[in-house]
Amino acid sequence: MEQKRYSDLKRGERGAYLSLVTYILLAVVKIWVAYITSSAALRADGLNNATDIIVSIAVLIGLRIAQRPPDHNHPYGHFRAETVASLVASFIIMLIGLHVLFEAMMNLFSGEVVKPDSTAAWVGTVSFIVMMGVYRYNAKLGKQIKSQAIQSVAKDNLSDALVSAAATLGILGAQFGLPWLDVVLAVIVGGIICKTAFDIFRKATYHLTDGFQEQELQAFRNTILSISEVEQVKEVKARYYGSSSAVEVVIAVDRRLDIVDAHNISTAVEKRMIEEHEAIGVLVHVEPS
Repeated sequence: MEQKRYSDLKRGERGAYLSLVTYILLAVVKIWVAYITSSAALRADGLNNATDIIVSIAVLIGLRIAQRPPDHNHPYGHFRAETVASLVASFIIMLIGLHVLFEAMMNLFSGEVVKPDSTAAWVGTVSFIVMMGVYRYNAKLGKQIKSQAIQSVAKDNLSDALVSAAATLGILGAQFGLPWLDVVLAVIVGGIICKTAFDIFRKATYHLTDGFQEQELQAFRNTILSISEVEQVKEVKARYYGSSSAVEVVIAVDRRLDIVDAHNISTAVEKRMIEEHEAIGVLVHVEPS
């Protein structure tokens, strides 16, 4: 099972590399076009993509570290490097979001509004289409390999697509005598970036502080109780290790069973949990009913 997890992490690198290359190309084009067309929204979008380059690199590093095998300091492996990479990404995304908000609001209240050229709208439209394609690829990949880091990248991709759409609308509005709309939507762009950062931060910290979804714990209980020899599940605890989980359970079995039979039941529980929930470690404590 661990070998499959390492293979999935390797597959996850493809999504991170795709995002990295896409962001480099889009950032260069957008910032250059924003400079010559005087579009605040497109410039904000380009700066967002420039920061996403760092995010993609951070995720790549996290995925590489997560693939390291267990050692004496990390008996469960390095899977949490994936979650740390997501946390680092959230900080970077938040910083650029705040920067975009600050600049856009300064321009809005100072009255320094310039009507952008329509070329910027074409760039924004193409960017939206490209980022939606990247988002769909990474969302599907993240779901297939159950990678928190790639799912975070996919959320960032979707955010970038929406940001490009907002920038394009602002630029088009400016062509119809509403030049202030470009700056207003730049504020909205900054808000979207900050919201994305907070969502990623909240999920990463939830996992790193050993938070665990109750519905998942209930699914574990149901799986364990499907083994006929288990009479009661007294306790289930779990913690996330990247996109996998380590589980501790206390079960009750017939008190008349000998130690060999009790051991066989605990082994069956461990095997079932690994097969159905891809747990990387299952500790089973057996008590008499």
